[in-house]
Amino acid sequence: MERNEGLSDFLRARRAAMDPEPLGLHDTATRRVPGLRREELAALAGVSVDYYTRLEQGRPITPSDSVLEALANALRLDPAERSYLHAVARPRTGGRRRAPRTVQKVRPGIHALLARLEGTPALLLGRRTDILVTNRMARALLADFDAMPSRDRNAARWIVLDEAARSLFAEGWEKVASEFVGTLRMDAARHPDDSRTAELVGELSMKSERFRRWWAQQKVVQFSYHTKKLHHPVAGRLTLRTEALTFPGDPDQTLLTFLADPGSPSDEALTVLSVWAADHSGAGGGKPPRAAPYE
Repeated sequence: MERNEGLSDFLRARRAAMDPEPLGLHDTATRRVPGLRREELAALAGVSVDYYTRLEQGRPITPSDSVLEALANALRLDPAERSYLHAVARPRTGGRRRAPRTVQKVRPGIHALLARLEGTPALLLGRRTDILVTNRMARALLADFDAMPSRDRNAARWIVLDEAARSLFAEGWEKVASEFVGTLRMDAARHPDDSRTAELVGELSMKSERFRRWWAQQKVVQFSYHTKKLHHPVAGRLTLRTEALTFPGDPDQTLLTFLADPGSPSDEALTVLSVWAADHSGAGGGKPPRAAPYE
């Protein structure tokens, strides 16, 4: 059985990120490395130092669910990180074989649902944050993904590499981009043999120093709900709530919507954007001009 690098890297990164002081460990000045020592984490989890060390070394061990939960509690993992820990803890048997490339299919009902959300920017994300379907408002708010080559229709690639995305999320681009990288890491754990994920991670690692740093931090994110501030060249400044919905029977597809509080300036701005998108839908698919960065 081969070394479990996913589990090894995650345990080491999470242990290094822990603050010893809230745990009553005040000798931070004498510590040679950040975070907890192996023996300290093992004690918190109630496992032997030797056993934890072998896990962190990626030895071919299959920890029980109770051990994983003990480690998750000791590391103070959130629900997304707990799910990731369980995903990477299962050792790979035999030779690693890349899964065959498959096209993700979208049900006609989901296509119809996005079309019905006329005034709400909405898009469907699939494996590795691939952008499967967008409605007109999503293309007007974010980018004209339909006009991009198919390989470029990926949310993580777009937000990490596209300067227009950086301008659009000017107030919090690093946070938003790192969250998409964390979502990509979660997908990579669920589908470790996917060749397209490996290719995407390799490409972004070569092209973006920030991506390399975020990927090394082992941050894990599961789509949920957030508030995002945007600076749009047509609609101006918006504060929008994002909601992520998954569909029963297909956990690899997520509907992401951008909503404004009713009656708010952002709600009025979305109405303006909707009119603009309708007027420009025959010319460039409603693609707005590039946003100027904040002064």
